[in-house]
Amino acid sequence: MNSVYRPPYTLTPAIVNLVAGISETIGRYTVLAEQNLTPRLRRENRIRTIQASLAIENNTLSVEQVTAVIEGKRVLGHPREIQEVRNAFAAYEAMEKWDARAEKDLLTAHELLMRGLMDETGRYRSGGVGIFRGDRLLHMAPPADRVPGLMSDLLEWLGKTNEHPLVAGSAFHYELEFIHPFSDGNGRMGRLWQTLILRNWKPLLAYLPVETVIRDRQEAYYRVLSEADQQADAAPFIEFMLTALQDALSEAVETDQVTDQVTDQVAALIRVIGTAELGSGDLMQALGLSHRPTFRNNYLNPALEDGWIERTQPDSPRSPTQRYRLTGRGRRWFDHGKIADDDTLIPHEVVSILVDQDCNLVKAWRLHLGLTQKDVASRAGISQAALSQMEKSVNLRTSTLEKLANAMNLTVEQLTD
Repeated sequence: MNSVYRPPYTLTPAIVNLVAGISETIGRYTVLAEQNLTPRLRRENRIRTIQASLAIENNTLSVEQVTAVIEGKRVLGHPREIQEVRNAFAAYEAMEKWDARAEKDLLTAHELLMRGLMDETGRYRSGGVGIFRGDRLLHMAPPADRVPGLMSDLLEWLGKTNEHPLVAGSAFHYELEFIHPFSDGNGRMGRLWQTLILRNWKPLLAYLPVETVIRDRQEAYYRVLSEADQQADAAPFIEFMLTALQDALSEAVETDQVTDQVTDQVAALIRVIGTAELGSGDLMQALGLSHRPTFRNNYLNPALEDGWIERTQPDSPRSPTQRYRLTGRGRRWFDHGKIADDDTLIPHEVVSILVDQDCNLVKAWRLHLGLTQKDVASRAGISQAALSQMEKSVNLRTSTLEKLANAMNLTVEQLTD
């Protein structure tokens, strides 16, 4: 049986055309990504992938909250949802070590993805399971005693097939959902494993947030799973997944997912350095910062990692006479005016709140960002009553401003007139 097994799918004209279109688009994506997909952008795209994949499974955390969880910050959310984020990030980070054809890696991935969320982690289910949407049964999975054999056949096929990776990845994803080998986590495992298959073909696809497209078409995702089940042919699902991949690629090429970006903090640092060579002490003073970890984590290290600035003494990074200057990339941004002027650090919407409500910048920013006092107070590690007083003050200490800026992902400059 193993030697003749093949997932049930038909290569329709639509699938053939989608493979051709994706292959053409991926050439443009690869060129852009190789030039501009910085470590920070890769991380941002991975976070978007994780948030979207978990949202499909009813996780309610936002991209901002997912980012905070991954950065080790405190987040107001259900403990299970926070654990799901930690697990997913660990799994996607470990992905490059796995072989998509290896059962041991598949089970390791499931254990990592579902750790602390269920009892049967890292092993196939021991009982029956069905896929429901509300009260409606969409699919009754094969009996548990057939799962090991079915998964062995599927993994062996993946290792031997000459099918295009775009088709093979989608077919594998569908079959995994059909077999439903685990008691929980099958959906996120299917999406993770398809990403792994695509990554083995084109490594940069590991950072393409296809899941964001699937999340926005969630009803269609479940509908084509049901259609493929009823037809005993995975073609509708393969067409859906390839369309999602094509649209995600087109969006990445046409928007800023693989182009130069700077955070407000890095933009401020570039603007301060300009044409000079400055030490860390001078930079902190110019930025109005007194907390060295904040300076290094939010300003200096991201700018160094993404190639905006460089050390004047690269061979002696800890030298007391170390200075920093803009790289060619940083100078181009600076010279072409892509870094915001001082006036644009505070959006017009924030200024409007400032004027209309006769409040300080702390409150204006909080309202603009849609945060409650409870949200900001919790992130800043202060009481809500203390924050209420701070929002009425016109002369806050620099240390207080740093704490509030970090809580709202802002710079100190953005909280001062």
